[in-house]
Amino acid sequence: MSAMVGGGSPALAALRRQADGWWRSRAKRERQAVVLVAAVIGLFIVWSLFVQPAWRTAREAPAQLDALEAQLQQMQRVAAESRGLRSTAPVGSAQAGIALKAASDRLGDKARLNLQNDRAILTLTGGVTPEALRAWLSEARAGARARPIEAQLQRGPNGYTGTLTVSFGGAS
Repeated sequence: MSAMVGGGSPALAALRRQADGWWRSRAKRERQAVVLVAAVIGLFIVWSLFVQPAWRTAREAPAQLDALEAQLQQMQRVAAESRGLRSTAPVGSAQAGIALKAASDRLGDKARLNLQNDRAILTLTGGVTPEALRAWLSEARAGARARPIEAQLQRGPNGYTGTLTVSFGGAS
């Protein structure tokens, strides 16, 4: 117990004596070099663990904030559009069918519309461009209050082919 009063175990005390002996046996210039190397390693550790991560965060934060702000604005636009669509009166099945037929006629012979109760299936055969498909979906949503419920589309060199099923007329 008396060996521990001096600051630790006997093995640790012996190690300290050995390190102190090694340190005293070095020339002044060697001790200065060891201190310099230890200081450089210490500075590198402080830089790596504390300064660099904080600096990187401060540098990247404005771009991340801009991206998040853009996402927030997009979500707010979509929410406002959703509120607007919810507040519009439902369209009857007959009127929705007419609106979908008119939108489908704009696609020409590349698309065929099949109406079934409160659903419509648009079959794309000739390759419809993304812009034309987007326009059809916008017109279907605005004119027939239709919303897509299933899509099986393939993109080819001439555009999209496949089927798109929408629900309209106030049905789920």
